[in-house]
Amino acid sequence: MKPDSTLEVTYRNPVIPGFYSDPSVCRVGEDYYLVTSTFEYFPGVPVFHSKDLIHWEQIGHVIHRKEQIPKDLNIFAPTLRYNNGVFYMITTNVSTRGNFFVTANHPSGPWSDPVWIDVSGIDPDLFFDDDGRVYVVNSNFELVEINVETGTLIGERRKIWNSTGGRYPEAPHLYKKDGFYYLMAAEGGTEEAHSVTIARSHSIWGPYIDNPGNPIVAHAHVAGMGNPIQGVGHADMVLAHDGNWWMVLHGYRSVTGYPPHHTLGRETCLVPVSWVKGGWPVVNGNGTVGVEMTHPTLPQHTFDSKPVRTSFKEELGLEWNYIQPFNETNFKLNHKTGTLTLKGSPLEIGEKGNPTFIGRRITDIKFSSSTRLQFDPKNDNEEAGMTLQNNDTHFDLMISSKAGQRYLVVKLRFGQTIYHSNQIDLAPGPVDLKIEGTGPEFIFSYAQDGKDFQVIEKADARFLSTETVGWFTGVYVGLYATGNGKASKAEASYEWFEYSGK
Repeated sequence: MKPDSTLEVTYRNPVIPGFYSDPSVCRVGEDYYLVTSTFEYFPGVPVFHSKDLIHWEQIGHVIHRKEQIPKDLNIFAPTLRYNNGVFYMITTNVSTRGNFFVTANHPSGPWSDPVWIDVSGIDPDLFFDDDGRVYVVNSNFELVEINVETGTLIGERRKIWNSTGGRYPEAPHLYKKDGFYYLMAAEGGTEEAHSVTIARSHSIWGPYIDNPGNPIVAHAHVAGMGNPIQGVGHADMVLAHDGNWWMVLHGYRSVTGYPPHHTLGRETCLVPVSWVKGGWPVVNGNGTVGVEMTHPTLPQHTFDSKPVRTSFKEELGLEWNYIQPFNETNFKLNHKTGTLTLKGSPLEIGEKGNPTFIGRRITDIKFSSSTRLQFDPKNDNEEAGMTLQNNDTHFDLMISSKAGQRYLVVKLRFGQTIYHSNQIDLAPGPVDLKIEGTGPEFIFSYAQDGKDFQVIEKADARFLSTETVGWFTGVYVGLYATGNGKASKAEASYEWFEYSGK
């Protein structure tokens, strides 16, 4: 019996908040799986599971072993597909070797080592045709048949589309419906002019004819003007098990007024698609993505909320990441004492390699994060604390020492410019550190009695926004330690970590 999807449900976008960009989705029976890009963070390419496309729970990572990509990790947009009992994830590591795919019998893993393929461009899509042939199409819209057992290419490569003329065309996905091959893409760049376009052909090799209604998703017009979600694009579509079509795509929420700035990164959103036989897909009626959406949906299936506090008495949750595959000698999780101990390497955050950093995405415009740290540096170069980090720019709430006196300071790094707040001399013992976000600003405070937090500094959130620091990630809040050019001898021991949205 088909599930009843006539009941209207109101849900909110983004359905996966925080830096979860470039989503790709597939269905297996009545289960849905989704992956997103991760760039320099490890483990890479998170895998989510859902029963209703609205509520998602992370179940693993695709890049979960250092041996898969041991260094220079920079994973761009992935595509997730399923065929004959096997899951495939294809993507680009832009730092080394280019495009590859991996496989798994279950999306939670384990995933195979990469199969590297001789395909140029980025954002490759893997398409399984109903005649058994398999194809890859890249951001240059070059199509080639592939042997998915070996990764070898079969026959010629052919450019099959020129896009509609928007800048930075990317994110191709192929679909087959009603005798047509549909080729969907993102155009306009991943800022305010981002959009989704589509073309179709009776042959997979083309010619592809543009949809006269392009773009099918965009906020760079009056209908999307002023929408709290901007930069919508980079989409994938899925046919639900009740016969309805849906689209996942990303967009960002601004934290300031005009001109807009966003700090959370590009977040995964969901919109309904009307796609009549022989016609073109129509997204949410007018090609826009709302924060509050009301639409007939699948029966709802929710998941338990994550606890606010991480006690370090168990393995870390899937929300935690490192910058690049990490050096195990600098991280020690003691379940018996419930502590996470970090040892600073010579690297600072932002230097090439794997600094001593572990953190999680900020998923709320308004948030509070805190930790308790015991750290007694003996040398002036040693520091540890909490940090907000985006694309190598970081704001640190840090403990260090000078002439034997421990002190606390807020350090804001803007490229080559570094700002220090007034120093706070510390008494012996642990220190509670807190970083809060209001949207327009970040607030840094501390306490040594466990309750009476004193504000040290405030910072404009625009200086950690993507518009300021560039590239494609969002802000992480995390724990770090560094020896500032030397290996640190002192160890930083964290007793707990808390994160909550407001």
